[in-house]
Amino acid sequence: MDNSLQARLLPLRERIDALDEQILDLLNQRAKAAQAVGEVKQEFDVDGPVLKPEREAMVIRRLQALNKGPFTEQAIDAVWTQIISTCRGLESVLTVAYLGPQGSFSEQAALEHFGHAITRLRCDSFDEVFRAVEAGQANVGMVPVENSTEGAVNRTLDLLLNSPLKVLGERSIKIHHNLMTQSGTLEGVTRVMAHPQALAQCQSWLTQHYPKLIRDAASSNGEAARNASLDPTVAAIAGATAAQAWDLQVVASGIQDDPQNRTRFLAVGAIETLPTDSDKTSIILAVPNRSGAVYDMLAPLAANGVSMTRFESRPARTGQWEYYFYVDVLGHRNEPAVAQALVDLKKEVAFFKVLGSYPRQ
Repeated sequence: MDNSLQARLLPLRERIDALDEQILDLLNQRAKAAQAVGEVKQEFDVDGPVLKPEREAMVIRRLQALNKGPFTEQAIDAVWTQIISTCRGLESVLTVAYLGPQGSFSEQAALEHFGHAITRLRCDSFDEVFRAVEAGQANVGMVPVENSTEGAVNRTLDLLLNSPLKVLGERSIKIHHNLMTQSGTLEGVTRVMAHPQALAQCQSWLTQHYPKLIRDAASSNGEAARNASLDPTVAAIAGATAAQAWDLQVVASGIQDDPQNRTRFLAVGAIETLPTDSDKTSIILAVPNRSGAVYDMLAPLAANGVSMTRFESRPARTGQWEYYFYVDVLGHRNEPAVAQALVDLKKEVAFFKVLGSYPRQ
């Protein structure tokens, strides 16, 4: 290396090393402070969940507001999510259930939302995720609820309707699909496997490039990748982490039809999340079968100045052309305007369920 270049780099690298030592010391100080919080809770016999979604969201938002760069807001979220996760784990390790196996987008969402200092409980279906949390095998679950291309994940909507679990957080991630095989080519490959949503999100690309491949549904993209790792005649559609997890080679990357394809996930559990300065509330409603019922259902939101961000219908399966409506509004259920809107709403509907209030991403 050129001596003048080395002379310029050496003091900068020494400064980085010194800063890293300071950061390490501060991280250990933060970890000890987090442990002290747990000790105070025990001293006062405070029996509550170690996970505090509202506190964690407010910590990250405060730092983002103070940030002067060049660190980005996204970087602050990623770094402090992991710091919080590690400190939380010193008190009690969180068990998170999600659709598996290894390498699924649900796993990615869980790790981005709760950090890596968790116990991972991989499940074979969305139903199993809900059962695991309801039975206490997991503290929380992570499930997809809607995709920007294909819309609602209907099984999740049905489970939210009947489960006692509450929504305690959300995480939207960019979905980058890859076609992968054992060899990195399609030689000898006869079929492509993926979750039905992933197949739908890539259908135009597949039709254009490989129309003769048989398309088979899998319980998850991670499961499709696992099958491809065992069978050279199978190609899988999954994320890059699945290729690494199952030792597959990418044939083509970014094959989703919509380059802005995103999926929104919900964190579910038994925790009541307290207000922050920016929240959402999710509710399920049904109306009597009469003229103007849907208009009357939504009127209390407008009357109380509450903004609606999502409105999704789902058949009630009664055979009578009745529907449940899944609605997201801005604000926490304890905020006066939202609270009054919910009171007024309840008077107008045949069915009313608050799924939960939680920090907005």
